[in-house]
Amino acid sequence: MTQSHEDSVRKIGQIIKGVKFAMLTVITDDGHLHAHPMTTQQFEFDGDLWFIGGRDTGQVAAMRARPQVNVSYSQPDKGLYVSVNGTAQLVEDRAKLDELWSDFYKAYFPEGKDDPNVQLIRIEAHGAEYWESDGKVRNLIQLARGLVTGQHAHQGENETVKL
Repeated sequence: MTQSHEDSVRKIGQIIKGVKFAMLTVITDDGHLHAHPMTTQQFEFDGDLWFIGGRDTGQVAAMRARPQVNVSYSQPDKGLYVSVNGTAQLVEDRAKLDELWSDFYKAYFPEGKDDPNVQLIRIEAHGAEYWESDGKVRNLIQLARGLVTGQHAHQGENETVKL
């Protein structure tokens, strides 16, 4: 069954809501993939992901040169995993910064929102894949049953969606 665009966006939003940290993967100058932990902004997912980063970091330089990125989220205790691919845009938008800013960021940007190193990062999601399972114990039982019977173990829902 194919989900509508709105259903897909809503489903991804439900899964990533409340996940404190994400891993943002960029392509480095030498073509390697490199992931960095980023603080998830708590807002209603609409197909865009927002982060605050440092303008002078290698991660931001990599996005400037090669904007294709991946963002992954996980809640292993709930059996939830999401991988979002998209295009990074480095944005200057004071109203959006005001909306996303919290005092947590002062640890990274001592001058607060006026720190010249503050960089808004918008990820325009193009697609995502998510995995949901009913929990670790059920998955282990399914895996064991599959090993004994030789049948494929059903480990929950997996869906790839175009955003």
